[in-house]
Amino acid sequence: MYTNLRKMFWLLFCLFAGLLLAIGIHAAPILEQTAQAGDSLRPALAAWEPMEAEATGIGQAYGQLSGMADSINGNQQSSLQRLEELIALAEAEKSENERQRQSVDELVQTSGDRKKLTSDTLDQVLSSVLGDPVGQTFGKRATIKVYSLKEAGYRGYMAKVKLHDPSAIKLVLSHDKIGVKGETTSAAAARTGAKLAINAGGFATQDGVLYPIGITVVDGEIRTFYRTDLSFIGFDKAGKLVGGEIKTREEIAKLNIMQGASFVPTLLKDGKKMAIPQQWRNKKEPRTLIGSFSNGDLLFIVIDGRQKGYSNGVTLEEAQDKLLEFKVRDAYNLDGGGSSTFYYNGKVLNRPSDGRERPVASNFVLFP
Repeated sequence: MYTNLRKMFWLLFCLFAGLLLAIGIHAAPILEQTAQAGDSLRPALAAWEPMEAEATGIGQAYGQLSGMADSINGNQQSSLQRLEELIALAEAEKSENERQRQSVDELVQTSGDRKKLTSDTLDQVLSSVLGDPVGQTFGKRATIKVYSLKEAGYRGYMAKVKLHDPSAIKLVLSHDKIGVKGETTSAAAARTGAKLAINAGGFATQDGVLYPIGITVVDGEIRTFYRTDLSFIGFDKAGKLVGGEIKTREEIAKLNIMQGASFVPTLLKDGKKMAIPQQWRNKKEPRTLIGSFSNGDLLFIVIDGRQKGYSNGVTLEEAQDKLLEFKVRDAYNLDGGGSSTFYYNGKVLNRPSDGRERPVASNFVLFP
Protein backbone atom coordinates (compact mmCIF):
# COMPACT_ATOMS: atom_id res chain seq x y z
CA MET A 1 0.00 0.00 0.00
CA TYR A 2 2.85 2.33 0.84
CA THR A 3 4.36 1.63 -2.57
CA ASN A 4 1.10 2.57 -4.31
CA LEU A 5 0.95 5.89 -2.46
CA ARG A 6 4.48 6.74 -3.46
CA LYS A 7 3.65 5.99 -7.08
CA MET A 8 0.60 8.22 -6.94
CA PHE A 9 2.57 11.04 -5.33
CA TRP A 10 5.30 10.83 -7.96
CA LEU A 11 2.69 10.84 -10.67
CA LEU A 12 1.07 14.02 -9.32
CA PHE A 13 4.48 15.60 -8.90
CA CYS A 14 5.42 14.83 -12.43
CA LEU A 15 2.12 16.28 -13.72
CA PHE A 16 2.57 19.50 -11.73
CA ALA A 17 6.19 19.81 -12.84
CA GLY A 18 5.15 19.32 -16.45
CA LEU A 19 2.46 21.94 -16.06
CA LEU A 20 4.96 24.42 -14.68
CA LEU A 21 7.41 23.61 -17.43
CA ALA A 22 4.66 24.20 -20.06
CA ILE A 23 3.68 27.46 -18.44
CA GLY A 24 7.27 28.54 -18.35
CA ILE A 25 7.75 27.67 -21.97
CA HIS A 26 4.57 29.60 -23.16
CA ALA A 27 4.32 32.41 -20.53
CA ALA A 28 7.14 34.53 -21.95
CA PRO A 29 5.56 35.02 -25.37
CA ILE A 30 2.12 35.66 -23.84
CA LEU A 31 3.52 38.27 -21.47
CA GLU A 32 5.42 39.82 -24.35
CA GLN A 33 2.23 39.96 -26.46
CA THR A 34 0.37 41.44 -23.51
CA ALA A 35 3.02 44.13 -23.14
CA GLN A 36 2.92 44.82 -26.86
CA ALA A 37 -0.90 45.10 -26.73
CA GLY A 38 -0.64 47.54 -23.83
CA ASP A 39 1.91 49.60 -25.79
CA SER A 40 -0.43 49.70 -28.80
CA LEU A 41 -3.33 50.88 -26.60
CA ARG A 42 -1.43 53.79 -25.13
CA PRO A 43 -1.89 56.14 -28.21
CA ALA A 44 -5.57 55.33 -28.26
CA LEU A 45 -5.80 56.11 -24.55
CA ALA A 46 -3.85 59.34 -25.14
CA ALA A 47 -6.30 60.32 -27.93
CA TRP A 48 -9.31 59.34 -25.82
CA GLU A 49 -8.47 61.61 -22.92
CA PRO A 50 -8.97 64.93 -24.88
CA MET A 51 -12.02 63.43 -26.58
CA GLU A 52 -13.42 62.63 -23.16
CA ALA A 53 -12.58 66.19 -22.00
CA GLU A 54 -14.21 67.64 -25.16
CA ALA A 55 -17.25 65.46 -24.63
CA THR A 56 -17.44 66.76 -21.06
CA GLY A 57 -17.23 70.36 -22.40
CA ILE A 58 -19.93 69.62 -24.98
CA GLY A 59 -22.08 68.21 -22.24
CA GLN A 60 -21.61 71.35 -20.18
CA ALA A 61 -22.33 73.57 -23.21
CA TYR A 62 -25.45 71.56 -23.95
CA GLY A 63 -26.50 72.07 -20.37
CA GLN A 64 -26.01 75.83 -20.78
CA LEU A 65 -27.90 75.81 -24.10
CA SER A 66 -30.66 73.86 -22.47
CA GLY A 67 -30.84 76.50 -19.74
CA MET A 68 -30.85 79.30 -22.34
CA ALA A 69 -33.59 77.53 -24.28
CA ASP A 70 -35.64 77.29 -21.11
CA SER A 71 -35.03 81.00 -20.47
CA ILE A 72 -35.92 81.92 -24.09
CA ASN A 73 -39.04 79.82 -23.88
CA GLY A 74 -39.98 81.60 -20.67
CA ASN A 75 -39.33 85.01 -22.26
CA GLN A 76 -41.34 83.98 -25.31
CA GLN A 77 -44.26 83.03 -23.13
CA SER A 78 -43.92 86.33 -21.29
CA SER A 79 -43.75 88.24 -24.62
CA LEU A 80 -46.80 86.42 -25.93
CA GLN A 81 -48.65 87.28 -22.74
CA ARG A 82 -47.58 90.95 -23.05
CA LEU A 83 -48.61 90.97 -26.73
CA GLU A 84 -52.01 89.62 -25.80
CA GLU A 85 -52.29 92.37 -23.17
CA LEU A 86 -51.32 95.04 -25.75
CA ILE A 87 -53.86 93.69 -28.24
CA ALA A 88 -56.53 93.79 -25.54
CA LEU A 89 -55.45 97.35 -24.64
CA ALA A 90 -55.58 98.41 -28.30
CA GLU A 91 -59.07 96.96 -28.67
CA ALA A 92 -60.16 98.79 -25.52
CA GLU A 93 -58.62 102.04 -26.82
CA LYS A 94 -60.33 101.55 -30.17
CA SER A 95 -63.64 101.11 -28.40
CA GLU A 96 -62.99 104.23 -26.31
CA ASN A 97 -62.08 106.25 -29.42
CA GLU A 98 -65.27 105.11 -31.10
CA ARG A 99 -67.24 106.09 -28.01
CA GLN A 100 -65.57 109.51 -27.95
CA ARG A 101 -66.22 109.97 -31.69
CA GLN A 102 -69.89 109.21 -31.15
CA SER A 103 -69.91 111.68 -28.24
CA VAL A 104 -68.30 114.37 -30.44
CA ASP A 105 -70.84 113.71 -33.19
CA GLU A 106 -73.62 114.10 -30.64
CA LEU A 107 -72.05 117.33 -29.34
CA VAL A 108 -71.72 118.68 -32.88
CA GLN A 109 -75.35 117.86 -33.53
CA THR A 110 -76.35 119.44 -30.22
CA SER A 111 -74.17 122.47 -30.97
CA GLY A 112 -75.83 122.85 -34.35
CA ASP A 113 -79.26 122.67 -32.77
CA ARG A 114 -78.25 125.24 -30.16
CA LYS A 115 -76.80 127.49 -32.83
CA LYS A 116 -80.09 127.40 -34.71
CA LEU A 117 -81.94 128.14 -31.50
CA THR A 118 -79.58 131.03 -30.81
CA SER A 119 -80.18 132.47 -34.28
CA ASP A 120 -83.94 132.10 -33.85
CA THR A 121 -83.69 133.72 -30.41
CA LEU A 122 -81.71 136.65 -31.82
CA ASP A 123 -84.33 137.18 -34.49
CA GLN A 124 -86.99 137.20 -31.80
CA VAL A 125 -84.98 139.69 -29.71
CA LEU A 126 -84.51 142.03 -32.65
CA SER A 127 -88.12 141.72 -33.76
CA SER A 128 -89.36 142.43 -30.24
CA VAL A 129 -87.26 145.62 -30.11
CA LEU A 130 -87.42 146.76 -33.74
CA GLY A 131 -90.51 145.13 -35.22
CA ASP A 132 -90.58 143.02 -38.36
CA PRO A 133 -87.79 143.31 -40.93
CA VAL A 134 -88.31 145.94 -43.63
CA GLY A 135 -86.38 143.79 -46.08
CA GLN A 136 -85.12 140.21 -46.33
CA THR A 137 -82.83 138.37 -48.72
CA PHE A 138 -82.30 134.59 -48.64
CA GLY A 139 -79.25 133.75 -50.71
CA LYS A 140 -76.98 130.75 -51.12
CA ARG A 141 -74.05 132.60 -49.57
CA ALA A 142 -75.87 134.70 -46.96
CA THR A 143 -79.21 135.55 -45.39
CA ILE A 144 -79.94 139.25 -44.79
CA LYS A 145 -82.64 140.75 -42.58
CA VAL A 146 -82.90 144.55 -42.56
CA TYR A 147 -84.54 146.48 -39.70
CA SER A 148 -85.47 150.14 -39.30
CA LEU A 149 -84.12 151.87 -36.17
CA LYS A 150 -86.42 154.47 -34.66
CA GLU A 151 -85.35 155.43 -31.18
CA ALA A 152 -85.87 158.64 -29.25
CA GLY A 153 -83.45 161.15 -30.76
CA TYR A 154 -82.10 159.11 -33.63
CA ARG A 155 -82.94 156.97 -36.65
CA GLY A 156 -81.06 154.52 -38.79
CA TYR A 157 -80.96 151.04 -40.30
CA MET A 158 -79.56 147.73 -39.26
CA ALA A 159 -78.88 144.45 -41.09
CA LYS A 160 -78.49 141.09 -39.37
CA VAL A 161 -76.48 138.79 -41.64
CA LYS A 162 -75.91 135.05 -41.45
CA LEU A 163 -73.03 133.98 -43.66
CA HIS A 164 -73.27 130.60 -45.39
CA ASP A 165 -70.10 131.22 -47.41
CA PRO A 166 -67.20 133.46 -46.24
CA SER A 167 -66.76 134.76 -49.80
CA ALA A 168 -70.06 136.63 -49.42
CA ILE A 169 -68.32 139.47 -47.55
CA LYS A 170 -65.65 141.66 -49.12
CA LEU A 171 -63.84 144.94 -48.59
CA VAL A 172 -63.90 147.06 -51.73
CA LEU A 173 -61.46 149.92 -52.26
CA SER A 174 -62.59 153.01 -54.17
CA HIS A 175 -62.35 151.89 -57.80
CA ASP A 176 -60.20 149.01 -56.44
CA LYS A 177 -57.24 151.39 -56.02
CA ILE A 178 -55.24 153.24 -53.38
CA GLY A 179 -55.04 157.01 -53.75
CA VAL A 180 -58.00 158.03 -55.92
CA LYS A 181 -60.78 160.60 -55.54
CA GLY A 182 -63.10 158.18 -53.79
CA GLU A 183 -66.28 156.32 -54.59
CA THR A 184 -69.71 156.46 -52.96
CA THR A 185 -71.07 153.39 -51.20
CA SER A 186 -73.95 153.00 -53.64
CA ALA A 187 -71.58 153.31 -56.62
CA ALA A 188 -69.27 150.65 -55.18
CA ALA A 189 -72.25 148.36 -54.53
CA ALA A 190 -73.66 148.85 -58.02
CA ARG A 191 -70.24 148.33 -59.64
CA THR A 192 -69.63 145.05 -57.79
CA GLY A 193 -73.24 143.77 -57.82
CA ALA A 194 -73.56 143.83 -54.02
CA LYS A 195 -76.93 143.52 -52.27
CA LEU A 196 -75.84 145.20 -49.03
CA ALA A 197 -73.09 147.76 -48.42
CA ILE A 198 -71.86 150.10 -45.70
CA ASN A 199 -68.90 152.49 -45.63
CA ALA A 200 -65.81 151.01 -43.96
CA GLY A 201 -62.43 152.41 -42.90
CA GLY A 202 -61.26 155.92 -42.24
CA PHE A 203 -59.23 157.91 -44.74
CA ALA A 204 -57.12 161.00 -45.15
CA THR A 205 -57.57 163.50 -47.99
CA GLN A 206 -54.72 165.23 -49.79
CA ASP A 207 -55.27 167.42 -52.85
CA GLY A 208 -58.64 165.78 -53.40
CA VAL A 209 -57.17 162.25 -53.30
CA LEU A 210 -58.32 159.77 -50.64
CA TYR A 211 -55.88 157.46 -48.83
CA PRO A 212 -57.08 154.72 -46.43
CA ILE A 213 -55.62 155.09 -42.96
CA GLY A 214 -54.17 152.27 -40.87
CA ILE A 215 -54.27 148.69 -42.14
CA THR A 216 -56.21 147.68 -45.23
CA VAL A 217 -56.56 144.08 -46.42
CA VAL A 218 -58.32 142.98 -49.62
CA ASP A 219 -58.66 139.29 -50.50
CA GLY A 220 -55.85 138.41 -48.10
CA GLU A 221 -53.45 141.01 -49.55
CA ILE A 222 -52.19 143.83 -47.31
CA ARG A 223 -52.77 147.03 -49.28
CA THR A 224 -51.82 149.56 -46.57
CA PHE A 225 -50.00 149.13 -43.27
CA TYR A 226 -49.30 152.13 -41.03
CA ARG A 227 -50.76 153.79 -37.91
CA THR A 228 -51.16 150.63 -35.85
CA ASP A 229 -52.66 152.68 -33.01
CA LEU A 230 -56.10 152.29 -34.64
CA SER A 231 -58.56 149.42 -34.34
CA PHE A 232 -58.50 146.95 -37.19
CA ILE A 233 -61.87 145.55 -38.31
CA GLY A 234 -61.95 142.58 -40.65
CA PHE A 235 -62.97 139.05 -41.53
CA ASP A 236 -60.93 135.84 -41.55
CA LYS A 237 -61.09 132.92 -43.98
CA ALA A 238 -64.08 131.47 -42.12
CA GLY A 239 -66.03 134.73 -42.37
CA LYS A 240 -65.60 135.45 -38.67
CA LEU A 241 -65.40 139.06 -37.54
CA VAL A 242 -61.94 139.72 -36.07
CA GLY A 243 -60.26 142.90 -35.01
CA GLY A 244 -58.76 145.11 -32.38
CA GLU A 245 -55.13 145.99 -31.97
CA ILE A 246 -52.88 144.68 -34.76
CA LYS A 247 -49.18 145.57 -34.58
CA THR A 248 -47.43 143.39 -37.15
CA ARG A 249 -47.98 141.97 -40.60
CA GLU A 250 -47.37 138.53 -39.13
CA GLU A 251 -50.52 138.90 -37.04
CA ILE A 252 -52.55 139.43 -40.22
CA ALA A 253 -51.27 136.12 -41.58
CA LYS A 254 -51.64 134.32 -38.25
CA LEU A 255 -55.28 135.41 -37.96
CA ASN A 256 -55.97 134.34 -41.58
CA ILE A 257 -57.46 137.75 -42.33
CA MET A 258 -58.96 138.13 -45.78
CA GLN A 259 -60.74 141.52 -45.66
CA GLY A 260 -60.42 144.52 -43.39
CA ALA A 261 -59.96 148.23 -42.73
CA SER A 262 -59.14 150.51 -39.78
CA PHE A 263 -60.82 153.08 -37.58
CA VAL A 264 -61.39 153.62 -33.86
CA PRO A 265 -62.43 152.59 -31.25
CA THR A 266 -63.25 148.99 -30.36
CA LEU A 267 -66.64 149.10 -28.62
CA LEU A 268 -67.26 145.59 -27.26
CA LYS A 269 -64.99 142.60 -26.69
CA ASP A 270 -66.40 139.27 -25.48
CA GLY A 271 -69.63 141.02 -24.45
CA LYS A 272 -67.87 143.66 -22.34
CA LYS A 273 -67.60 147.40 -22.89
CA MET A 274 -64.21 148.72 -23.91
CA ALA A 275 -62.93 152.10 -22.74
CA ILE A 276 -63.78 155.01 -25.05
CA PRO A 277 -60.80 157.34 -25.71
CA GLN A 278 -61.21 160.80 -24.20
CA GLN A 279 -61.46 162.63 -27.55
CA TRP A 280 -64.36 160.40 -28.63
CA ARG A 281 -66.46 160.48 -25.46
CA ASN A 282 -70.03 161.78 -25.14
CA LYS A 283 -70.36 163.14 -28.67
CA LYS A 284 -73.51 162.57 -30.69
CA GLU A 285 -72.58 161.84 -34.28
CA PRO A 286 -73.75 159.82 -37.27
CA ARG A 287 -72.30 156.30 -36.78
CA THR A 288 -71.42 153.22 -38.79
CA LEU A 289 -71.05 150.19 -36.54
CA ILE A 290 -70.26 146.55 -37.12
CA GLY A 291 -70.55 143.63 -34.71
CA SER A 292 -71.07 139.91 -34.27
CA PHE A 293 -73.21 137.74 -32.05
CA SER A 294 -72.05 134.73 -30.06
CA ASN A 295 -73.19 132.39 -32.85
CA GLY A 296 -71.18 134.26 -35.50
CA ASP A 297 -74.06 136.17 -37.10
CA LEU A 298 -73.10 139.71 -38.14
CA LEU A 299 -74.66 143.09 -37.51
CA PHE A 300 -74.26 146.17 -39.74
CA ILE A 301 -75.66 149.43 -38.35
CA VAL A 302 -75.81 152.97 -39.67
CA ILE A 303 -77.30 155.71 -37.49
CA ASP A 304 -78.03 159.14 -38.95
CA GLY A 305 -77.08 162.33 -37.15
CA ARG A 306 -76.54 166.10 -37.34
CA GLN A 307 -80.15 166.48 -38.50
CA LYS A 308 -82.20 168.29 -35.90
CA GLY A 309 -85.80 167.10 -35.62
CA TYR A 310 -84.96 163.90 -37.50
CA SER A 311 -81.87 162.30 -36.01
CA ASN A 312 -79.23 163.76 -33.72
CA GLY A 313 -76.94 160.76 -33.82
CA VAL A 314 -75.65 158.76 -30.82
CA THR A 315 -72.66 158.78 -28.53
CA LEU A 316 -70.35 155.76 -28.54
CA GLU A 317 -71.45 155.06 -24.97
CA GLU A 318 -75.09 154.94 -26.15
CA ALA A 319 -74.03 152.70 -29.03
CA GLN A 320 -72.42 150.28 -26.57
CA ASP A 321 -75.62 150.07 -24.52
CA LYS A 322 -77.75 149.47 -27.61
CA LEU A 323 -75.41 146.79 -28.92
CA LEU A 324 -75.52 144.97 -25.59
CA GLU A 325 -79.31 145.23 -25.68
CA PHE A 326 -79.15 143.45 -29.04
CA LYS A 327 -76.97 140.72 -27.43
CA VAL A 328 -73.93 141.63 -29.55
CA ARG A 329 -70.63 140.08 -28.37
CA ASP A 330 -67.92 141.99 -30.31
CA ALA A 331 -68.33 145.39 -31.97
CA TYR A 332 -66.31 148.14 -33.65
CA ASN A 333 -66.83 151.71 -34.73
CA LEU A 334 -66.24 152.38 -38.43
CA ASP A 335 -65.85 155.77 -40.13
CA GLY A 336 -68.89 157.91 -39.30
CA GLY A 337 -70.09 161.45 -39.77
CA GLY A 338 -70.91 162.36 -43.37
CA SER A 339 -69.45 159.02 -44.53
CA SER A 340 -72.13 156.89 -42.81
CA THR A 341 -74.16 155.18 -45.54
CA PHE A 342 -76.49 152.15 -45.54
CA TYR A 343 -77.19 150.65 -48.97
CA TYR A 344 -79.60 147.76 -49.54
CA ASN A 345 -81.30 146.25 -52.56
CA GLY A 346 -80.44 148.98 -55.04
CA LYS A 347 -80.80 152.13 -52.95
CA VAL A 348 -79.48 154.12 -49.98
CA LEU A 349 -81.94 153.75 -47.09
CA ASN A 350 -80.50 156.23 -44.59
CA ARG A 351 -80.10 160.02 -44.84
CA PRO A 352 -76.38 160.95 -44.97
CA SER A 353 -75.67 164.10 -42.95
CA ASP A 354 -74.16 165.96 -45.94
CA GLY A 355 -77.51 165.71 -47.72
CA ARG A 356 -75.89 163.38 -50.26
CA GLU A 357 -73.46 160.50 -50.26
CA ARG A 358 -69.86 161.25 -49.54
CA PRO A 359 -67.16 159.55 -51.63
CA VAL A 360 -65.14 157.26 -49.36
CA ALA A 361 -61.99 155.16 -49.61
CA SER A 362 -63.49 151.75 -48.79
CA ASN A 363 -66.75 149.87 -48.25
CA PHE A 364 -67.85 146.50 -46.88
CA VAL A 365 -70.12 144.85 -49.45
CA LEU A 366 -72.15 141.65 -49.32
CA PHE A 367 -73.05 139.21 -52.11
CA PRO A 368 -75.79 136.79 -50.95
